[in-house]
Amino acid sequence: MIYTISAVVVLYGFWLLLSGFFTLPLLAAGLISAVAVVLLTRRMGVIDREGQPVDLGWAAATYWPWLMWEIVKAAWDVAKIIVHPRLPISPTMIRVKTSQRTSVGIVTYANSITLTPGTISVEADDGEILVHALTRAAADGLAAGDMDRRVSRFEGAR
Repeated sequence: MIYTISAVVVLYGFWLLLSGFFTLPLLAAGLISAVAVVLLTRRMGVIDREGQPVDLGWAAATYWPWLMWEIVKAAWDVAKIIVHPRLPISPTMIRVKTSQRTSVGIVTYANSITLTPGTISVEADDGEILVHALTRAAADGLAAGDMDRRVSRFEGAR
């Protein structure tokens, strides 16, 4: 039931944000639309814990700012490489172990790697993620496991 209620709240909030009109008939129409869509998606079996992880809300408040900072730092490193006259890259493929317990955790880890400039998740299979890194330093930083630990802690909030 929590997933249904949160889906209605999110859809209605999004509708309000995009609408910009706050007359009673339009507010009612938006609420009716949000409820109808959620009821339809419940019947389709789309609303579930994996598709709408509402229980990760508090953990996201600490993980996302950390990830944004990592993205900024990596973007700065990549920018320095690009403007360097000799373009000091050392492309590397590495396999990093995953300690996440669920598919959502593994996908979060792989997406976090890909969002960080200079690294791309190529394949996730058998408890490992194959990663292409622009430099050996980026690969070593990933192999150190800080991101893996933070994603596991983020996932463990469940």
